[in-house]
Amino acid sequence: MPVMEGTRGLKVAVGEYDFAVDGGTVGTKVLRSAPGDSNGNEIPAGSVILGGYIEVDTAVLSATGTVAVQAQAAADVLAATGQAGLTVGRKDVIPVWTGSTSLKTTAVRNITIVVATAALTAGKFRVVLFYR
Repeated sequence: MPVMEGTRGLKVAVGEYDFAVDGGTVGTKVLRSAPGDSNGNEIPAGSVILGGYIEVDTAVLSATGTVAVQAQAAADVLAATGQAGLTVGRKDVIPVWTGSTSLKTTAVRNITIVVATAALTAGKFRVVLFYR
């Protein structure tokens, strides 16, 4: 049986947060697709998220707020993290290319963040996840 081109390779989902666009209120926010990104921020049902990273362009600021990132369940991509952990640069995520840290989606999912404890006052970052 032939394989359709591009169906077996890794795929990428990218979600972007920008305080200037999205605000910083406490609650759950679905990340926007990054500008010019044709892949979007949608991960199909039955996908296995293998790894990724967070690219922080502008440090996240808040008095006492935290940010968690999730795809399938609460804080499964990044546990609740305060501003000291979201400075400019590339940050690790929980799925690290091992079976025990991978995530399997049970439905179509979007990358979301959960802002808790206090509102954010600044920040801009992209969450990049690789899945099959």
